Amino acid sequence: MWTWLCVALAVAVGSALIPFLNLELFVVGLAMQRPDIPWALMAAVVAVGHVTGKLFYYYAARGSIHLPRFMHRREKVMTDRRLRWQLRTKRIRGWVSWLREKCEAHPHWMFGTYSVSAVAGLPPFMAMTVLAGLVRMKVTAFLSAGIAGRFVRFSLLAASPAMFHGWFH
Repeated sequence: MWTWLCVALAVAVGSALIPFLNLELFVVGLAMQRPDIPWALMAAVVAVGHVTGKLFYYYAARGSIHLPRFMHRREKVMTDRRLRWQLRTKRIRGWVSWLREKCEAHPHWMFGTYSVSAVAGLPPFMAMTVLAGLVRMKVTAFLSAGIAGRFVRFSLLAASPAMFHGWFH
């Protein structure tokens, strides 16, 4: 059991750093294959691992982590194609800027939105993690809301195979 919890922790951290790894599918699969692992313990381990992995993006957006040179933006020559792209995305960039200003002015909005995102996944948790870093959300608020929300999400997922089994048998 402890080996699988360590694997779940590693997958949770990896999923937080590499977004295309599907942690939800892993949790459901593990809960189906290993019903001897308590769902609450599995959810707690995965929630802590996932939010721990997201700290990298939080601190990078906050400016506390200096990214390698190849990850920095470079000044590029403005081509017609690039200019068209900037004109198309101007509205989105304006909306993100407006949202950032609102979140900085009203920290409770950021906490509430981040908490909902931690449970529901909408708005996307990755985007909310970066936004939390940009608006300099308190680390304690980031960790507490993130772990609590992710615990609820992964508790539901880890308990779902047992619930469905009980309903249909």
